[in-house]
Amino acid sequence: MTLSSCSLISGTSPQSTNASGPFPSTWKKEITIDVFDDVANYQGIANGWFAKVVKDKFNMKLNMIAPNVAGGGDTLFNTRSAAGSLGDLVIIGSSAHLTESLKGGLLLDASPYYGSMQNAKPFDAAVKHLNKSQKGTFAFPSTVSNLKPTVPSEGADPTVAPYLRWDLYAKLGYPPINDLDGLLDVLKKMQQLEPKAPNGKPVYAFSFFKDWDSVVMQNAGQFASFFGYQGTGLVFAPVHGSDYQGVLDSNGYYVEALRLYAKANRMGLVDPDSPTQDYSTLFTKFQNGQVLFSWWPWLGGSAYNTDSNQKQGKGFEMVPMKNLKVVSTGVQPYGGTLVYAIGAKARDPQRVAAFIDWLYSPEGVYANSGTVGGAPGPKGMTWTMSSGKPKLNAFGQAALLGGGTATVPASYGTGSFSKGGSPINMAAVALVDKDPATGEPFEYTLWPSYEALIENPLTKDWSAHMDGAKTTMGYLQKKGQLVVAPGAGYIAPVDSSEIATLRSQVGSTIVTNSWKMAMSTSDSEFNALLKEMQTTANGLGYDKVYKVDLANAKAQAAAQAAIVKKFG
Repeated sequence: MTLSSCSLISGTSPQSTNASGPFPSTWKKEITIDVFDDVANYQGIANGWFAKVVKDKFNMKLNMIAPNVAGGGDTLFNTRSAAGSLGDLVIIGSSAHLTESLKGGLLLDASPYYGSMQNAKPFDAAVKHLNKSQKGTFAFPSTVSNLKPTVPSEGADPTVAPYLRWDLYAKLGYPPINDLDGLLDVLKKMQQLEPKAPNGKPVYAFSFFKDWDSVVMQNAGQFASFFGYQGTGLVFAPVHGSDYQGVLDSNGYYVEALRLYAKANRMGLVDPDSPTQDYSTLFTKFQNGQVLFSWWPWLGGSAYNTDSNQKQGKGFEMVPMKNLKVVSTGVQPYGGTLVYAIGAKARDPQRVAAFIDWLYSPEGVYANSGTVGGAPGPKGMTWTMSSGKPKLNAFGQAALLGGGTATVPASYGTGSFSKGGSPINMAAVALVDKDPATGEPFEYTLWPSYEALIENPLTKDWSAHMDGAKTTMGYLQKKGQLVVAPGAGYIAPVDSSEIATLRSQVGSTIVTNSWKMAMSTSDSEFNALLKEMQTTANGLGYDKVYKVDLANAKAQAAAQAAIVKKFG
């Protein structure tokens, strides 16, 4: 993402230009800054171990202002914009908000401070690219990387892949799965092995939820990522190639996924509660052992793969399938689509600039991204160096392997580890990048010491039947079944008012009919619903929205090709 859409906007000058040389090592006056954060899930004064790190280093408290907590939508952003100030530190999560912030003069030109931001300097190309159409430096990129854009951004697991209850799959004798029909056959046999969960409730292969539906039923859209395609609105775009598919295509991956679910429903494999439950309810069912299939490692695995279950050989692992082309997103040399900025009316812009710069430092990366499943947290608190390599210490193991509920040592603050983490919810640097001091990635799940630490009967059995692979990513790369979408950081332009209206109407029709198709009980019912969906959506302007999304998908492909050409 660049600020090109705002190229005619003049910047807001800094309130202070006392920024030559390095930042102060200490800050005498305590301040509380307002942090407007589009992606935060916490509101109010930050507390816990991360807040203590910030207070000790910058003599600063963070007052989080979170639209997600304050009712969602654009209301809070619009209210604060109208008042002329978003906050001292601004974290922007959409191109629309960035455009409006610049047009409204709500962001400060940080150019006078940028010369002092030594931790951000290694990512100068990304900073310049982000601000290339501006007369100044108004924003700083997130999840930026110095690695090539074809390097996967995920850690040990891809974002999306077929994960099954491995223990039941093992009891079947590890049968080969050649296609999606073969997947259903295996899932049915697994259900027959364990028709009831320990709580006495029935076990199903698939259980859905509506929370994340947009213009498509997202549970159906996930399957395209198993075969090398990414969703872009109403278009499924191949990572490599030009075989673009529309959501309404009768033989496209989206409709094929709905056919799969409909067939599974007729086989008794779909949870009948699916149309009325939310993600929280679904997560509980995974915890209870009531679901056999997970699209994501952070659903089935995080819910069911407890220490107790894994010691019994129970848990979710990726299952091998023929013809898989699992999509991975490459790291982003130009950074992601979220940005940091200094508010135009920041009370101490130099200190805010120093804080942003610290987020790019190894110390800042470990602390800001120190949550369960990311970076481990501060050195000393959760990890130490052992024989020249990083290793989780006793508290780190308790905190990171125990769900984050462990209470932090008094010297690092109070409260639980997970609740005391950073409320910012946005990493400055990709966690697969390496810390120069350790030679290992910031993400602790990629440390050799971690792989040895978590070895258990489940992981041993999985590795033994996956050509000795230690991680899912390692297996997919070894088998040539990983397709990396270069990390271009592309973001589609904001819809015109006409397209936005049409998208809403078309999307509502597609989602409503998709659910009916997934839960249908016969081929004739499914086909009738498919025809109805296609006819109604086309009548509502599907072609116009599809044309926009296809252009965006092709623009994304062009951006990916360009960044590979530049960075290799």
